[in-house]
Amino acid sequence: MNHVVDAYLATWNSTDPQTRRDLLARHWAPGATYTDPMAEVAGTEAIGAVVAGVHEQFPGFEFTLVGEPDAHHGQVRFQWGLGPAGAEPPVIGFDVVTVDADGRIATVAGFLDRVPA
Repeated sequence: MNHVVDAYLATWNSTDPQTRRDLLARHWAPGATYTDPMAEVAGTEAIGAVVAGVHEQFPGFEFTLVGEPDAHHGQVRFQWGLGPAGAEPPVIGFDVVTVDADGRIATVAGFLDRVPA
């Protein structure tokens, strides 16, 4: 499931709209859902809009993997950081991703573990 995490982080790190659309089309199910404390959306277009919004709010920040993913039965959980490249991330989150029968991201349940005031 590490490839799922890699595809997930690549999607979130994509600042180019066309590259992001390509990643969403390749690695996410068309009806994928994404839910976190600040968003609840369905479909790759809506997910892409959420990703674009994060880049607008945090320009120059990138998502990185924190620790090792843990996976079983078509689901993977992992912790990520969001911050400037090469620096300690000020934002830390935890996501649980499920995949469909084709191995594409089907659902994401996201949690925020650390957010600066």
